[in-house]
Amino acid sequence: MRLSFVVAALAFAGGACQEAPAAPPKPAAPAPARPKSKDVAAEDYVMPTLPRAHVRLKDAYGGVHRVEVEVAATAESRTRGLMWRKSLASGQGMLFLFPEEEVRGFWMRNTLIPLDMLFITSEGRVVGIIENAEPRTLTNRSVGIPSQYVLEVPGGWCQKNGIVRGGTAEFEGVSTIPITP
Repeated sequence: MRLSFVVAALAFAGGACQEAPAAPPKPAAPAPARPKSKDVAAEDYVMPTLPRAHVRLKDAYGGVHRVEVEVAATAESRTRGLMWRKSLASGQGMLFLFPEEEVRGFWMRNTLIPLDMLFITSEGRVVGIIENAEPRTLTNRSVGIPSQYVLEVPGGWCQKNGIVRGGTAEFEGVSTIPITP
């Protein structure tokens, strides 16, 4: 009879004899980190954050279009460019700064989106435009005229905004960015 009294008391107490809850499961060990690629053309390469600036372009009708740009002023950032980007918003781009003026050629290896390329002299004159450069190609694209700067914007942007050869470009926030060979 005492045994039934103890069982009844335990039942009445709300099951105070229940098992203690199990310890939470241990989290899985994180996968070992893959070493970062040192190849600037590799998809998994992590590019340092680039400086930002603006380019003001005068169109064929006298209007001005302001483009927000990432500035590629080092050999590493100029080589990487816009590789592996899946999109580029209208009004944005990348400005490539070179130490001196010379004939430039660009290719679209590992570039996933079409781009317009504007070749600009040290005086700010647009000496040529390559429109809608085909992605993922190794075709050398050049205008055959020396330039010190190249601006890449989304493909079709120049035609849509009336930007033509012979126009002018002004840079905002670029003069303090060091250019390395």
